[in-house]
Amino acid sequence: MTPLVRIGILGTARIAKTVIPQIAASEHADVVAVGSRSLAKAQQFAGEFGIETAYGSYDALLTDANVDAVYIPLPPSMHCEWTIKAAAAGKHVLCEKPLAINAVQAQQMIEAAVRHEIVLLDAVMWYHTARAEVMRKIVLSGELGEVRQVTSAFTFPGNALADDNLRFSASLGGGSLLDVGWYCIGMSLWMLQQMPERVFATARWQNEIDLRMNGILWFPHNQMASFESGFDTIRRRWMEVAGTNAALVCDDFTKPWNAEKPRFWMHNADGTSDQNIVTHPPLERCLVDAFCQLVRSGNVHHDWLTLSLQTQQVCDALLKSARSGVVETLP
Repeated sequence: MTPLVRIGILGTARIAKTVIPQIAASEHADVVAVGSRSLAKAQQFAGEFGIETAYGSYDALLTDANVDAVYIPLPPSMHCEWTIKAAAAGKHVLCEKPLAINAVQAQQMIEAAVRHEIVLLDAVMWYHTARAEVMRKIVLSGELGEVRQVTSAFTFPGNALADDNLRFSASLGGGSLLDVGWYCIGMSLWMLQQMPERVFATARWQNEIDLRMNGILWFPHNQMASFESGFDTIRRRWMEVAGTNAALVCDDFTKPWNAEKPRFWMHNADGTSDQNIVTHPPLERCLVDAFCQLVRSGNVHHDWLTLSLQTQQVCDALLKSARSGVVETLP
């Protein structure tokens, strides 16, 4: 039997509480330790989830020889520091999105991972589901005709969040683009398989973070993408890939509204539509299993790293455009 990937958790963030049960349910991984800046908090967290070992610092967890990999659900401003430290300690890293707060930091993280021969993966879950793979195969197959436009939106009402939530803190890496727009940008790049040549964005600013952003991306070969991210409208997480023959539409691409019936539609030129249902395990387990597969393969140069870096580069350009009010050209 293949040994389980033993995972330590850096921090006790709320999102970790949704991921941990799926790590435990995975046939490929187990949670063996948790670290916090407060030993008491780590011990309480460990007791709640049945985790064997609790540490009063992140550094202490990284010295544990029984930990093969770490999951980092810390604020984005801390991702670079702790990914590099984990890599130096020989630990594989599953890091929450966004990978970093800018492309310079993302590049540093990737270089550290390659140098120390550890797997680094950003924790975008939906990529690793069967539904996502089926949708992408349709787009790449030519069934839509020549793809011209990708459109997406990911928004939710932020008024339910506490004022000190990291999403509202510029210093911690907050803002709607890096929080939820990251999914829209990554999806567009993944579907179109190329980088945009130019981007433009406009934003509604609040306390130095983009509360809402709308953007346009111009790609080679007459392809375009547009997106909306925001904390000031109802929850939406939809995408459309439109071609010259048909369009693929998914109204919940990052997380199914109905976990038992993950769906998408093909909209045909004659006005008819066909619903498709592609079932899969919970998102978190799909992510954990994909991470463990990479760890076992030893492939530190996997394609997801390239997509993460490209997503970060496009986000940098969009933020720059939103601040300057001009179109930004990518190298």
